[in-house]
Amino acid sequence: MLKFFDVHNPFYRPLWRRILVTGICLGWGLFELATGNPFFAILFGAAGIYCAHQFFIAFDPKDPE
Repeated sequence: MLKFFDVHNPFYRPLWRRILVTGICLGWGLFELATGNPFFAILFGAAGIYCAHQFFIAFDPKDPE
């Protein structure tokens, strides 16, 4: 189950993929907020904030060894 949340996977090394995943999460959170679903808005908003932190603040482009 922890592999599902592994943001240090080499798949996420290209910048465009990190931007896309973060944008989709935050965008979906805004969509859920606009349609009146606060639970899923908070859920996807939190996932987007987590991705933004992990991909752009704490990201290390080197291979984990």
